[in-house]
Amino acid sequence: MNDVSRSFRGNSNASRDIAHHLHPYTNFKKHEQTGPLTIVRGRGVYVMDDDGKEYIEGMAGLWSAALGFSNERLATVAYEQMKQLPFYHAFNQRSHEPAINLAEKLKSMAPVEMSKVFFANSGSEANDTVVKMVWYMNNALGRPQKKKIISRTKGYHGVTVASASLTGLPANHRSFDLPIQGVLHTTCPHFYRFGVEGETEEQFATRCAEELEALIIKEGGADQVAAMICEPVMGAGGVIVPPKGYYEKIQAVCSKYDMLFVADEVICGFGRTGNVWGSQTMNIKPDILTCAKALSASFLPISAVMVSEKVYQALMSESDKIGTWGHGFTYSGHPVAAAVALEAQKIYDETDLFGHAKRMSPVFTQHVQSFADHPLVGEAMSIGMMGAIEIVADKKTKAPFELGAPGAAGLRVYNHAVARGLFIRNMGDRVAICPPLVINETELGDLFGRLRQAFDATLADLKSEGLFKG
Repeated sequence: MNDVSRSFRGNSNASRDIAHHLHPYTNFKKHEQTGPLTIVRGRGVYVMDDDGKEYIEGMAGLWSAALGFSNERLATVAYEQMKQLPFYHAFNQRSHEPAINLAEKLKSMAPVEMSKVFFANSGSEANDTVVKMVWYMNNALGRPQKKKIISRTKGYHGVTVASASLTGLPANHRSFDLPIQGVLHTTCPHFYRFGVEGETEEQFATRCAEELEALIIKEGGADQVAAMICEPVMGAGGVIVPPKGYYEKIQAVCSKYDMLFVADEVICGFGRTGNVWGSQTMNIKPDILTCAKALSASFLPISAVMVSEKVYQALMSESDKIGTWGHGFTYSGHPVAAAVALEAQKIYDETDLFGHAKRMSPVFTQHVQSFADHPLVGEAMSIGMMGAIEIVADKKTKAPFELGAPGAAGLRVYNHAVARGLFIRNMGDRVAICPPLVINETELGDLFGRLRQAFDATLADLKSEGLFKG
């Protein structure tokens, strides 16, 4: 039994989970064999499993638990809102104060002037909503052919039919019959992997823009291509920070062809990149912005779509023509989730959480960069409080390890990290680190100390097996 396996005896959590629970992002056969790692409580940046073992949550759960895993204020606000108004909806011109207050707060925080805020329950729902908005808007404007949307290879935008189509990762498409028609993918802006010999980062950014324009022209130009969606910093694709000038170049192309620019801030929003929004960090001027995850510090599910006045006017005119905007969710702006999200924003403000994250960013960067000299590391990349370390077999050629399955080296590092009480995420052979924003300097030192032990243990394994000769 490996380090992440649990006991399957009797009526244990593991045996009941295997019997009844279908997990997201899981190899079901492997799950039957090794079972879950069941988390039962959390405090600060730590979580504990049902065997009493404590872990540093080096991924803030799923890039999202900005305040960590315990906050009495958020628990109290949820309880009080449940007593006052546990549920109400926003259909047919109904509303409630938590949704009104949160919409007002988000507009005041937006990186550019926005007109309205629509609420959903996840980043996937938010980005799915964007697809429908883009189509609806262009029908309103009498442009029924202008419907194609461009994303990027390795981009991540969710798992609904539309948002998974926007996602540019093979596992989200294979055997699902995705992507749907009209969703296109352009160059991933990862200079380390996709820059060519002799090319500068600026030249690479220019090439990315040129390849985007060529795709637009091929797909019908301004008459048919409607929008482009980007994460300011790519998350699940490997924590990929585009080269300087990249967004200025591609936004110019989008403007030339009268395309909306959508910023997917689901991971980057609320302080993760060193500013409130990744759009501010990367000089993006979005027409539409989606956010989720740290919106409520992940204490409850909620997401939002902010739209510009130009977008709103088109939605408004078409809804008047039809009689309704025929889209929404039972839990859009759920009062308890909205109240918790608003309180999370108050806590961020009162504790200067974004300022704290910005002050921790150089410390975080120094830790990430310290791995650049490790024998297994090809690239160590970070921005703000998110980073990635890529494992390679050969630093010069950037060749990956051939260990029987793609990402096997990254999985080894992950397993060694878990054994040492650290949760990270392996995306193939890129290992991501994205801790709660409340983490302090001492905890960062502990996190990266355990991560280095995991890398060293992996190196020792590969050497002992004759698989590393560097």
